[in-house]
Amino acid sequence: MSSTKIAGVGFYVPEQVVTNFDLMKVMDTSDEWIRERSGIVERRYAKKHEETPTTMAAEASKIAIERAGLQKEDIDFIIFATLSPDYYFPGCGVLLQRELGITKTEIGALDIRNQCSGFVYGLSVADQFIKSGMYKNILLVGSEMHSMGLDFTTRGRGVSVLFGDGAGAVVLQPTFEEGRGILTTHLHSDGTHAEELAMLSPGSHGGYHLPDVDFGFPTAEELGEIFVYDNLLNNKTYYPVMDGQLVFKKAVTKFPEVIMEALSKAGHIPEDIDLLVPHQANLRIAQFVQKSLKLPDEKVFNNIMKYGNTTAASIPIALSEAWEAGKVKEGDLVCLAAFGSGFTWGSALVRW
Repeated sequence: MSSTKIAGVGFYVPEQVVTNFDLMKVMDTSDEWIRERSGIVERRYAKKHEETPTTMAAEASKIAIERAGLQKEDIDFIIFATLSPDYYFPGCGVLLQRELGITKTEIGALDIRNQCSGFVYGLSVADQFIKSGMYKNILLVGSEMHSMGLDFTTRGRGVSVLFGDGAGAVVLQPTFEEGRGILTTHLHSDGTHAEELAMLSPGSHGGYHLPDVDFGFPTAEELGEIFVYDNLLNNKTYYPVMDGQLVFKKAVTKFPEVIMEALSKAGHIPEDIDLLVPHQANLRIAQFVQKSLKLPDEKVFNNIMKYGNTTAASIPIALSEAWEAGKVKEGDLVCLAAFGSGFTWGSALVRW
């Protein structure tokens, strides 16, 4: 039976660099405050009306496809993970297919909405497709354009200073080399605190208040009387909200748990890891996880300092950058792990 290898990696980040000092111009914050709480120094913002999650994904995809030794037409399935799609619908998968110019092959495209865990979830899904023999060259992408939907006022600083834009991509293929490729993946969720890290609008109940009135389908006149923009306009539910302390506590518990789950399943211990690439949510979380697993600095890759939190894109961006820097070599045991909104979390163990 085949396993799944990562045959090519690539990433793209916009040219525009936004520093903590830049954010100080529009909100009451400071470089020290942001660094102390997140480790972030700067992030990238895409060009509004020129770049989108799809266009960034296309740039990352072209690099990954080339490094895999393929042509665009060789891709037989697309998986696209994002929380900031170009449109509410359709999803970005078909848009990426069009952007790459491979619509004639009419391959399938799947969109994943698991926020920070989206790439790991997509990796697990792709792994099953590859091992079953259904597909041979899967393009898996994580891409985000957070800058289009953040609250750049003091009210929103606790969230807005954390996020950046960018895209990462991998090409997945079958391999028959024993012990190589994706060894195991593990996915989890708990919706108990779903609203503690969320953007509540647009949503079917997020924008309007509908009184408890017993009627069938309301008339146009009745609609004009009862629809009130209370949540949307007054409570600002079209901006992301986060209970930072709750998220931090959950993350530092679930990250080590799901990493140990993967290691145990594959018969390994933390010392066997050659490189841990965690989702770049917060440098303090990554440092806590590193300490709990007793991993030295050279075995953990972080780049949140430069790019901020790019949610679904953060792991493929970091993995690609680590590979380019020579920190991921053939035969290395690489662990990927993520935790985020939902809450959802997951891990993957890969023999490179």
